[in-house]
Amino acid sequence: MNDVSRDNAEPSFLGFRRPEDLYAGLASEIAARLVAGIAHNGRASLVASGGTTPGPLYDALATHDLAWQDVWLTLSDERWTDSRSARSNENLARTHLLTGRAAAARLVPLKSAHPHAAQAEREANAAIAAMPRPFDVVLLGMGTDLHVASLIPGSEGLARALDPNDPALIRAVDPPDLAALGERLTLTLRAILDSRWIVLLIRGEAKLAAYRRALSGRDVLTAPVRAVLQQTRVPVSVYWSE
Repeated sequence: MNDVSRDNAEPSFLGFRRPEDLYAGLASEIAARLVAGIAHNGRASLVASGGTTPGPLYDALATHDLAWQDVWLTLSDERWTDSRSARSNENLARTHLLTGRAAAARLVPLKSAHPHAAQAEREANAAIAAMPRPFDVVLLGMGTDLHVASLIPGSEGLARALDPNDPALIRAVDPPDLAALGERLTLTLRAILDSRWIVLLIRGEAKLAAYRRALSGRDVLTAPVRAVLQQTRVPVSVYWSE
């Protein structure tokens, strides 16, 4: 899949002057959607992103009083590093979200004991397939290079992971600068779009400019976030603040 239609409507955009207002508002919206999922289906599912931006969001979300034991949590992607490392998305979720009442949520990690990410694809696919789906909420970040999850431009395995006809929910990818970025597992586009609501969380003027670039082009291999933004199957909301 090399491009997506330009005829799709843009995502909804919510801008906040203060980051704390963004985090509080988004945490309340995610919590409400998880509560609704539990009420309708007896359980709910959340896909969490990594990076530096969502930490305060997870802190705020963890304070919400809901039936966390009925919430299933996984990651949008994972670096192939020790889960106790500061670079691990699982570690971010454990230290900021799975605290207090929220510690009762059921974490479905992507990292396993396999020495290489590609060796873990089948096991991770089975684990994600067993989760409640469609996901109630998929939270994503975005880089200024227009990557989303670990769908990174120039990565080995990117085209396959972006193929909506590929049956996999998880794929291993090798970023172009493998020595610096390391092996990764990532949700595929198919998995990301198997959701009820996608939210893109970004901060700063550089990310806002990158988001606008993503809306204006078509090629998804050079800007994988376009595959999420320029589709009409799943509603997408963008939350931004400086």
